[in-house]
Amino acid sequence: MSLDKSLKSKSTLVRARNVLKRAERIEKLKFEDRWVEGQGALGLPKVRVEKISIGKKKKKKKDDDED
Repeated sequence: MSLDKSLKSKSTLVRARNVLKRAERIEKLKFEDRWVEGQGALGLPKVRVEKISIGKKKKKKKDDDED
């Protein structure tokens, strides 16, 4: 019996995550200067997650007129 391809695990995520881990949220808050030293790790403010969109490559146009 074979395993369905949707159940196989990959080493990396193919799609972008929409939830950050607590350490990643703290790191982003420090980068934005919104983190106060001594603040508790629970009840952190929301942090926007920027989705990276990968666009298609543009096709190169052949310039036959320049010859």
